[in-house]
This record gives sequence, C-alpha cells and structure tokens, in this order.
Amino acid sequence: MMQQYRGNSYLFGGNAPYVEELYEAYLDNPGSVPDNWRTYFDNLQNVPATDGSDSRDVAHAPVVESFAQRAKANAFALKTSSADLAVARKQVHVQSLIAAYRFLGSRWADLDPLKRTERPKIPELEPAFYDLTESDMDITFSAANTYFTKAENMTLREIVQALRETYCGTIGPEFMHVTDPTEKRWWQERLESIRSKPSFSAEKKKQILDRLTAAEGLERFLHTKYVGQKRFSLEGGESFIAAMDEVVQRGGAKGVQEIVIGMAHRGRLNVLVNTLGKMPKDLFAEFEHTAPEHLPAGDVKYHQGFSSDISTAGGPVHISLAFNPSHLEIVNPVVEGSVKARMDRRGDKEGDQVLPVLVHGDAAFAGQGVVMETLALAQTRGYYTGGTLHLVINNQIGFTTSDPRDSRSTLYCSDVVKMIEAPVLHVNGDDPEAVVLCTQLALDYRQEFNKDVVVDIICFRKLGHNEQDTPSLTQPLMYKVIGKHPGTRRLYGDKLVAQGVLPPEGPDQMVKDLRAAFDAGKHTVDPVLTNFKSKYAVDWAPFLGKKWTDAADTALPMVEIKRLAERITTVPANFKVHPLVEKVLADRAAMGRGELNVDWGMGEHLAFASLVASGYGVRLSGEDCGRGTFTHRHAVLHDQNREKWDTGIYTPLENVADNQAPFVVIDSILSEEAVLGFEYGYSSAEPNTLTIWEAQFGDFVNGAQVVIDQFIASGEVKWGRANGITLMLPHGYEGQGPEHSSARLERFMQLAADNNMQIVQPTSASQIFHVLRRQMVRMFRKPLVILTPKSLLRAKDATSPLSEFTKGEFKTVIGPTRTEIEPEKVKRVIACSGKVAYDLIKKRDEKKAWDVAIVRVEQLYPFPHKAFAAEMKRFPNCTEVVWCQDEPQNQGAWFFVQHYIHENMTDGQKLGYAGRPASASPAVGYAHLHQEQQKALLDQAFGKLKGFVLTK
Repeated sequence: MMQQYRGNSYLFGGNAPYVEELYEAYLDNPGSVPDNWRTYFDNLQNVPATDGSDSRDVAHAPVVESFAQRAKANAFALKTSSADLAVARKQVHVQSLIAAYRFLGSRWADLDPLKRTERPKIPELEPAFYDLTESDMDITFSAANTYFTKAENMTLREIVQALRETYCGTIGPEFMHVTDPTEKRWWQERLESIRSKPSFSAEKKKQILDRLTAAEGLERFLHTKYVGQKRFSLEGGESFIAAMDEVVQRGGAKGVQEIVIGMAHRGRLNVLVNTLGKMPKDLFAEFEHTAPEHLPAGDVKYHQGFSSDISTAGGPVHISLAFNPSHLEIVNPVVEGSVKARMDRRGDKEGDQVLPVLVHGDAAFAGQGVVMETLALAQTRGYYTGGTLHLVINNQIGFTTSDPRDSRSTLYCSDVVKMIEAPVLHVNGDDPEAVVLCTQLALDYRQEFNKDVVVDIICFRKLGHNEQDTPSLTQPLMYKVIGKHPGTRRLYGDKLVAQGVLPPEGPDQMVKDLRAAFDAGKHTVDPVLTNFKSKYAVDWAPFLGKKWTDAADTALPMVEIKRLAERITTVPANFKVHPLVEKVLADRAAMGRGELNVDWGMGEHLAFASLVASGYGVRLSGEDCGRGTFTHRHAVLHDQNREKWDTGIYTPLENVADNQAPFVVIDSILSEEAVLGFEYGYSSAEPNTLTIWEAQFGDFVNGAQVVIDQFIASGEVKWGRANGITLMLPHGYEGQGPEHSSARLERFMQLAADNNMQIVQPTSASQIFHVLRRQMVRMFRKPLVILTPKSLLRAKDATSPLSEFTKGEFKTVIGPTRTEIEPEKVKRVIACSGKVAYDLIKKRDEKKAWDVAIVRVEQLYPFPHKAFAAEMKRFPNCTEVVWCQDEPQNQGAWFFVQHYIHENMTDGQKLGYAGRPASASPAVGYAHLHQEQQKALLDQAFGKLKGFVLTK
C-alpha cells in the first residue's frame, strides 16, 4: 500500500493547479515539460476519448475561457418571448383557480332549500383574483390535472364553468383536507368526470319519488290521524329516506350483509316504516296505545329499535336500528361496538360485510362531545369498524337555536370530522337526485378505503321541535319561508312530469296508492324477508328468563389449573421480558404448582384462560388494561430487546389452547364515555364473550354516566335488551384524594332495581376468579359491576390457596373463619364490604375482640338475603349489628343496605353505622385527615353505638 502511495502522491489534490499548468504547456509544446512528465502525459493520450475516438486532447484553457465569456454575456439563457412567459404565468394562475374551487367551492354551492343567506364574497373563486380577465376566457390552457374532459386542453371559460358546475351546484364537496393523494384524486375523478350531476334512468327517478312520497305520506297520515302526538316529524327532510334506501340497496350490491343504524328521534318513525319495513299497523297501534306492553317500563315509540331483513341485488341485508334514548349522539359508540362484534363473528376484519350508519342532527353533531370521542376510535386497532357512513339531517336549527352566532363555532356542523380527515358532501335536500348521488359516492368511498365519510343533507324542519311546538315564536322569518315551501316531493314530482318521466297525474296517483297502503296497514318496503335467518344471527333465548341464583359450576380440576398456569407463564425462547415481569411470571408459575398462594393478577389470568379454553371469548378494554393501572396484570408482555416499535409483543392468554376462543386486551384512548358505550354495544351483540370495560380509577367512571344511566341500568326494562357487560372499577380509600378513591358505589346502588344488574366487591383472588367465570358459565346475562381493589392486589391477606379454585363458588357473603370466634359468644356483628374488612379484622385481632364477628358482603345487589340470613343465624346471642364502610355516610352502600340488613335482623337487635361522616367530596385530600378518619371509623365500629341507631 505504501509503495502505491509513493507511486502517485504527486497527484495529490493540493498539486492540482501545478499539474494542470504543466499539462496545458505539454498540449501546446510537448518538449516544454520535463521528460518524466512528458512520458506520463504521452500515456494519457493513449486512453480512449469519451466518444470512443482516438483523437488527442486539446488545450483546456481556451475552452474554459470561452465558456466563461459566454456566461458573462448570458448566452445560455433560454430564448423565450415575453408572450410565452405571460402564457406560462397564466397557466399557473389557472391551476391556482382550480385548487381554490376544490378547497373553497362548497362555500358558493347552492345548498340551502330556504335560500336564507346571500352567497359569501370569496375573492379566491373569482378569475380576477389571479389577474385573469375576460380577454383570457377563450384562451386554451392545459387541463391535464382535471377530469372534466378527456381532452388535454380547455378554454378558461370551459374550465370555470366546469369548476362551478362541479363544486358550486347543489353538492358542495369537502375533501382537500384529506392528506392521502390517492383519496383526493379519487374524489376529483368521481366528481369532476360527471360535474357532480347524476344521470339516473327513468326507473331510478321514479324510485326516488316513491321514497319521497312514502316519507311525506307517512308524516301527513300521522299528523292528521293522531293530532298533537309527538313523533318528531321528518317533513322538510324527506330526501333522507331516499338516501337510506340507497344505502341498503347499493350496500347490498357491494357486499354489505349487515347494517347497524344509530339515530336520534327526528325521522325515526319514518325509518322504521319506510326503510326497515315495520308494519304501519304496528306503529299505529303504538299511537293508539293498543300495542302489547310486556316490559316492566317500556319506552316511547321514537326511541324504539327494530331489525329486519331486506332483499337487495347482492342478497339479503340484515338491518338493525339501535334503541336510543333522548341523549342524541350517545348511541354512536353503542352502534360501533355492535358492528365490531358482528365483524368479529363473521371474521370480517376490514368491515366489508358490516356497515355502521350514524344519523345525526346538525345541532347535536356539532355540540355533543361523544361525537368527537367516537370519531377518535375510528382507526384504532381495538375499535376499528371499517369506516362509518354518517348522514346528517341538517334542518338548520336545534330546538329553538338557529342563529349561527349561537349554534356552533365552526363553519359547518360537520367540521368535527376533519379531525380524522373524513370527506364531507354537503347537499341540498331539495335536490333528491343529488342526495342519492352523494349517498352512492359516500358508500363507494367507504367500501374502497374503509374510512368514515359524511353526507350532510341540508334541509329544513317543517314543524316545530315536536308537534306541540310553535317554532315561529323564535324563528318568525325562517318559518315564513317554510310556510311557502311546496315540499320536496311536490318539487321533484313536477320536475319528473316536466321531463316526461311521469304523466301529469303520476305524482298524485302515487300519493293515493300510498294512502291506501297505510289505510290497510301494509308494508311500504318491498320486499321484506320474513322467513330469512342468517347463520350469523345470535339466539338470546337461552339467556332469558333466568335467575341470578341459578347454579354455576365455576371450579376447575387441579390438572386443568396446572396446565393453564404453565401456558400463561411460558414465554417464547429469545423473548426477553423485563426483570420485574420475569419475577411476576416466576411467582405465578409457583402459584400454579401450589407453592405460593394465588394473588389477584393470577386469579384473573386463570379465569380468563379457563374461559377462552372453554370457548368463551374475552374482550378487556380500557386505559392501560394490558399492564393494569397498578401494574398487577401484565397480560401483554414486551420484549426488552425488540428493535422495532411495532414488534416484540407476546400475549400468553392468546396461546392457552388449540382452537381457543379469542382473548383481546386493548389499551383504549383516553375516553370513558365512548369506550364504555362501545363495549356495551359489543356485549349487546355478543353474549358468548366476556366483555369487560376497566376504568383506570373507578372515580373516572362518572365520565360515562350517560351510558350507565340510559343503557346499562335501564336498557332491559325499557327495551327488553339483555346485556352481560362487565365493569371493573378500582375502588378503595387509601389516602389518594377525592379523585382516586371512589367508584361512586352509591350511584350504582341507587340505579339497582328490577334485578337489572349485579354489584359485587370481591376481596380475594379466588373470589375474582369465580365471579368472572360465573358471568359466562351461568346462562344469565345482566351487567356486572365489580368494585376491584388497589392495595389488595398484592396483599397477602387477599391471596387464596389453589384449593379454593378447585372447589366452591363465588361467595356472596363471607363470615368469620378464625377459630377464636365462637358463634354463641358473639355480641356484635360488623357487616361490611371491600377492603375495610381487612382493616376491621386487623383491629379486632389487636383488640382480641373475639365477641365481634366480621361479615363480608361480597355481593351488594341483588342482595343475598338467604346467605346473609344464614350467617346472622350463626350468632344467636348477637344484640348489635354495625354497618361499617370506608365511604362517607351519604355515599357508599349504607343508605341502600340498611333496610336489607334490618330485614334479616331479629327482634331487639340494634343497627348502627360506622364510617366517615357525610361529605360533599368522596374523600379528603389531606393525608393526616385521611388517617384520622380511618382511625375514627375503626374505633367507631368497635365502640358504643352512636348517632342513627335503628332497633328491630
């Protein structure tokens, strides 16, 4: 190497100017350079030229100098005329104009059937903004990036006309906020190639008019026959029914086999009859109060759900309209969850076969926070449903609010969807053909890209918020215009007559035929399939009419427990778990061998593993569920040596057995309301999966209170909808302050009635094992609310021997087990629930108060009267009963269980309370005050009865 270096070091870059000068001299006169350099340069002349010739090199200096002089003289500049430059500049301006229409054209679109506002001034949509004048209108420009024509060039006049027809007609598209270029080009091509104008056949137009006639006809029939009864009329938005018909028929043709619809009450009765095919006579019976009333509570007719099977070109489509309370948009996540369950049942990973359709009112869409929370779920792994088709019945008013200065802070009611880049098609409801076209485009987009899309049908509300309302009190100008509007059906019927599609008497004859169908109570949707049943349909019959006291064998053979324990504590070779997790797995393996008592995390795992091995799916979701808020679960393991962010994950519960049921654990977005609503929806459609929502802390469950009140607590008595959703709510008073102590037990207790739910507070690993298994193994589906512990997750006292898993069941009541407690010597029974039991046991043992029996009530509702009474009978000489709780007196279970306890007391016994004093806050934030209260309640539990004392 050194020899080579010495052989060419004279060519070092620093010597380049000297060598170049020698070479120039050589080319001019070879004899003018030293012999050794002349020999070197002679050899260079033998190297072939770049053009392959053997010509000698020429002097470089004159050539370089020539180029330098030409550069100074600007001799290399492109010889372009000023006219060419002007044309090029105008071409750029034309492209800017095209882009402006794609971005802003909807602002000039003819969207309002009432024509209440003037077209806004938007300079960017005027050619003059780009220095394009009338004299430029007939100049030809490139149209290469548009889809208006197959020709490469168009005059400016043609381009402007095409832009206005496409983006400023009765359809106002918004899609340029989408970042994916492929999706943007899809919209440009689909819209510009037809200039946003449909070309429907005569038969298609007749079908659209038929749907408008059915929509208007039902509303007018109800209005005249049932005067003054609330129905939340669709009048003014009849095009929506034409859109729904298109969703069903075109969806079926494109492979959709199930549609789940969520909507509030506006137009709901119309959808029931004219989309789902509910018999009009059945609806009329509800108005006449002659319909069967078989539910404990029932609900108003415009909250009712329904399902049917409709024939389409692609085969039968099952349509479900979700039951919904008056809380408008709260049904959104419920629908999405139901869709997800149906997708999972079909193995439909992309959502091509199951379509969620959400119907919004303009005010609710812009105003309700659950809309944003649900949209945020759209493309996440655990909640993906293949894209939702959103239809907005935009009647430009919310109850009495229509002034845009009050109704929202965005330009459009649909602007919230831009957070997930969903395209929006605003469309004039008075152009039903445009509405149907938008529905077609939206459905095609959803099926192509599996993303959300919105059709915003801008219409009006002919009547008030309900039929007893007088809207002109607050909207006099709007309702003067509405009063003069002939109706969408009349306008479209006249149009078809003018086009020769129908004879002059055609539209009125359709009205007469419909009225005859209503009078006969017949279907308005043809054909509704009455005997079709999909193989994916779920039969809820086995779960109905059952009792919570029905037996369930939740124990497992020791052999099976040991097998499961081995599977859930084994990780793949070369998978490096965190040292802390390694210790957890080693301990769990020892628990499975019976060498250690089973802790809470292992109890959960054994329950989950046994269920999936038996064919029951498990779906666990919530914030931080994989690890667990308190680092107790570790259901998902992470390879500490992984090199990519999206690899190196292992879930033992997915590998329990061959052909096992799915185990899914999801770390949710930071949402309570939408996620719990989603899981309720999932559970409503899938009774054979243990569906669990876990709160990060139980305190945060009140962020989903609407779901609890309107669905979980009352859905069965209102709508007859059984549901086995399970809530796991970390609860316990350990000095962590007002927002990290209480799952608000009292609120669940207040909602508990009609055996509508189960509320439990298990205190050991075997208890959580049995109660989770009971929720599936027992053929009984009611919501299960579990107040789970925090400190007990690792407490030795809360562990259980393996023997408690191989025999027994979930114990609704647990009495004292210490041998020192002699039942006939017990003078006081302290009844309690949850962690405080261990505090009481410790206090009793310290005091050696062996005449005090501590009874844990593990199930608070339905109250286990038989088990509690049997426990009380063990202590025949007891004179005092105390209910002790962690929570303040006005919270917790006290006010709800005292009458249950009193019912099971004997004459002469006294009932007292021990716990924190009543408080406006769930817990104190000062550590010293927490300790003082904790000491006081324990002292009170063992001290003289004070305050409220009830004698039997």
